[in-house]
Amino acid sequence: MGRKPTISRDGLLTIAEEIVNADGPQTLTIDALAKAAGISKGGVQYAFASKDDLIRALVDRWTTQFDALIPDVQTVGPIGFVRAYIAAMRSSQAVIGAKMAGLMIAYMQNPKNRLSTVQWYSAILEKMGDTQEARTAKAAFLAVEGLFALRIWGVESNLDWQSQLDDIEAIFLDHTFGKDQQSPQPDR
Repeated sequence: MGRKPTISRDGLLTIAEEIVNADGPQTLTIDALAKAAGISKGGVQYAFASKDDLIRALVDRWTTQFDALIPDVQTVGPIGFVRAYIAAMRSSQAVIGAKMAGLMIAYMQNPKNRLSTVQWYSAILEKMGDTQEARTAKAAFLAVEGLFALRIWGVESNLDWQSQLDDIEAIFLDHTFGKDQQSPQPDR
């Protein structure tokens, strides 16, 4: 009968997030995680075979949490989806800024991870369709993603994230509903 694990894979991910938040993504190593969790390096490697596996698991965890905040495009339509997407970006800005930047760069170095990301974006863009409404929604979606990419590369320190999202949303809603029409209030 084997020894009962003292910490779960999910518990290790929580500790890994704490390391990233406290000291930055460059300090996340298998050794650092083992030390912070109070277990052996082998214990960490039992849960995550490599640092790449650990990073992938963190990104998968954050993606799952983020995806839970947004509805399916086909359920709410492209306009509803982009409005919900902007709201989700607003509410998750701390996660995006503190955790994602350095780890996303490391994550994207693996071709398998890039393919998974391309598939995620391709599925969303395909589900939006090709109507005029969908093209407007796609433009706003891509603007938000451009802002996200700037955050990954560290440019956000020169930008006010909330103001930029406000501007994208205002342009999107003005274009969608017209400046003279009453647009529905975004969910916040």
